Amino acid sequence: MIVKRNFNPIKVIQYVKTELAFAVIITVAVFVLHKQNITAVTLPFSISVTLGSALAIFIAFRNNSSYSRWWEARTLWGGIINSSRVLARLIITFTDSHSHQQSYEKERSEQFKKEMIYKVIAWVHALRLHLRKQDNWHELKPFLSAQEFEHLEKSQNKPNYLHLVSGKKIYEAMANGTLGGFDSFQMEGQLLALANYQGGCERIKNTPLLRQYDFFTRLFLYTFMLMLPFSLIGDFTKMNIDYLMIPVSVIISFVFAIIGKVGEVNENPFENRITDVPLTAMCNTIERDLQEMLGETNLPTKLEAENGFLY
Repeated sequence: MIVKRNFNPIKVIQYVKTELAFAVIITVAVFVLHKQNITAVTLPFSISVTLGSALAIFIAFRNNSSYSRWWEARTLWGGIINSSRVLARLIITFTDSHSHQQSYEKERSEQFKKEMIYKVIAWVHALRLHLRKQDNWHELKPFLSAQEFEHLEKSQNKPNYLHLVSGKKIYEAMANGTLGGFDSFQMEGQLLALANYQGGCERIKNTPLLRQYDFFTRLFLYTFMLMLPFSLIGDFTKMNIDYLMIPVSVIISFVFAIIGKVGEVNENPFENRITDVPLTAMCNTIERDLQEMLGETNLPTKLEAENGFLY
């Protein structure tokens, strides 16, 4: 996620270098043809106005839709943070609430709390890796037993596997007296919330924005950049400043291209790019908060923005 206000112009140009190169080549070619007194290169400016209006509609729709997807992704992960904290609190308070019972064993209860909360931490990291299609699963080793990690590596949907393990642990705790009453129902409610958040994230990941909007936006953009210098050269020639047509045409093309690119990069918020939802930072927040709730003091370092980017 970009948190700085000002961008490096060179890096901005790199995002639209293909579109910009196309605009420069076409504009220079039109100018050269004009200098060769080929009058057929002049077109009415109304053509570019009409095409530009259609392009603006497509870009506006795509940008609005892309931002909605990005914001929904951020909202889902905000819910994951909240539900993870609630689940950790329930695990701790429900386990401790049975300390007065005869079946209570302090060592067993403390082990249950740590295992369950560590599985919640493992789950959020697993979901991050799952959405970004990364395979560095060794990051989860500190939070799982050797057997659990072995089974995890064989699983297709690793976050879902961790929820299965968590569910089994809850009912094992119900059976041996670590938990009791209706504890499992409230914990299952938070596991359900986390599962729903995972489903929402997978929906965004696996369902692209309508491809027809992507295709026609690119088609209209390149058509607009192709027609623009033909429409400008006539007016600039009348003012005896035909050479200024080149920078003006390139600048207009650049504006449309960069606006279109903003929607394109925001369309997929789980690609591990600087424009994405900062999953690594949010997983770090969850890990720190949950370990602190366990009473641990050796917390991971809080992730801060680097050079204006939060990952």
